[in-house]
This record gives sequence, C-alpha cells and structure tokens, in this order.
Amino acid sequence: MLVQLDDYMLPCLNKKFFGIDCLGCGIQRALSLIFRGEFVEAFKMYPAIYTLLLLAIVIILNFFYKVKYAQKIISILAVTNILIIVISYVIKMNQLI
Repeated sequence: MLVQLDDYMLPCLNKKFFGIDCLGCGIQRALSLIFRGEFVEAFKMYPAIYTLLLLAIVIILNFFYKVKYAQKIISILAVTNILIIVISYVIKMNQLI
C-alpha cells in the first residue's frame, strides 16, 4: 500500500476559521507535487516553492560547509521569496474577487 502525503497534511487554520487563504496556503500541496514529479503543477500551486527550496539548501549547506557570501545569498533569496509570496498572494486574492 502506497502512503499518500496528502493524507497527512495540516489544515490551514486561517482558511478554516476566516474562510480566506493565508500566505502559506498551497506550500504543502506544492511540495507533495514535487515529490510526485509534477513540477509545473507545483509552481502553479505555490510559485515560491523553488526559491524556498533553494533558500533551504543554501542554509543547510552553510550550516555544514561555510559558503562564501552565504549571508548575502541568504538575504537576497529571503527578500526574493517574500516578494514572490506577497505578489502571488495578491494576484490569487484578486482572482477570487
């Protein structure tokens, strides 16, 4: 029997209580889609997924091996992720109106 990741996802409390998505809605499903090899669908689900993964990889690599200019790279990736998350959220909310 194949275990489905979708069966173990946490619900969005913001969506459950207030009826609107939060800035992180879709990240679990996007990660699940990546594990299934559905890369384009993962991007459509949560556009910041790949830059977040890249940020996580840089942070983990820097923890074990000191990466040159790591703080600058991490800062740039963090700002980029925030911009992508906010812009995609605004676009998604405008499509619902």
